[in-house]
Amino acid sequence: MELLEEIMLLHKGGKLETTLKHPILCKDDLSKVYTPGVAKVCQAIADDQSQAYELTTKKNTVAVVSDGTAVLGLGDIGPKAAMPVMEGKAALFKQFADVDAVPICLDTKNTEEIIAIVKALAPTFGGINLEDISSPRCFEIEARLRAELDIPVFHDDQHGTAIVVTAGLLNALKVCGKNIKDVKIVVNGIGAAGISVSKMLLHAGAVNLIGVDREGAINRLADYERSHWSDYAQITNPYLETGSLSDVIKGADVFIGVSAPDVLKLEDVLNMATDPIVFAMANPMPEIDPAIAAPHVRVMATGRSDYPNQINNVLCFPGIFRGALDCEATDINEDMKLAAAEAISSVIDPSELHEKYIIPDAFDPRVVERIRMAVAEAAAKSGVARKDLLVGIN
Repeated sequence: MELLEEIMLLHKGGKLETTLKHPILCKDDLSKVYTPGVAKVCQAIADDQSQAYELTTKKNTVAVVSDGTAVLGLGDIGPKAAMPVMEGKAALFKQFADVDAVPICLDTKNTEEIIAIVKALAPTFGGINLEDISSPRCFEIEARLRAELDIPVFHDDQHGTAIVVTAGLLNALKVCGKNIKDVKIVVNGIGAAGISVSKMLLHAGAVNLIGVDREGAINRLADYERSHWSDYAQITNPYLETGSLSDVIKGADVFIGVSAPDVLKLEDVLNMATDPIVFAMANPMPEIDPAIAAPHVRVMATGRSDYPNQINNVLCFPGIFRGALDCEATDINEDMKLAAAEAISSVIDPSELHEKYIIPDAFDPRVVERIRMAVAEAAAKSGVARKDLLVGIN
């Protein structure tokens, strides 16, 4: 009860406020900040639209946009109930990367309306962080906005999870002495996060990756009503395995769960390859109780803070937007995401790696700076950066 009271008190009145960079103390200040002086600034931007990055908050401001349809483990709780999460996201942006973020919760579930609203808001922001929008609508919303806007659009539930999972797995494989190109990976839960995790791991070099959902292993010989499963089937499961999770987990080196509690059984773990890696990330209850699985796996990770190796998106999104904003990127592409994952994994020196330390702490100050530089470099190399942060750096 005491903890609950502390939490409610912390949220009273919200967690954010607006502050001034320069105080307004006299009429002279007022004339510069507002009329008539501000007209000169407006005209400068009207003459050169790129000046908005230098003369407004656009350069350092991200919109955190949700419709409240897939909030944490709570589901479709609506836009008002989603606000505390979006405020929290904005607070983390500021705390970890000094990015100013604005929570925006939309009272519509209509895909076209959401796209239209975000496009109309876009001139204010340097980036858009989509959050807690249900699948499969989230795929079209992100894809359309990425195609139609000239600022980065990033659905954190998909790509933030994928980046941190990839970072952790790269280090877990080092601990086990295995190569991502050689291992068998089973991803359980083929929604927004599962699809993005799979694509990221394939981009990182994985070959034998199998997605499993309630209907069993997804493969290209089956017909699916969900178009995103049909597309997924074309790039995964190269050996066309079929059956349930218990069938395809046999001989697997890696299990990645973004699904539901208690779907992975101890017998399944015992049927995995030598030195298995288990990332059980369902929250608040993972796919298997870590206390049951840990004695039988080489590396165990969860989404929880009370166990080692927490896979937490806060490791990713502040740094990736910090880098994207600083180089004035027009997109966050696959190369930038993989660069972010590799940057996170690089924070831990190989000499420090061990079974219970494959992912850095979110409070490690090296995380954001390494992601920032890696993302900006990847943006420049892939042609989506307006500014090159590396110019003049030896």
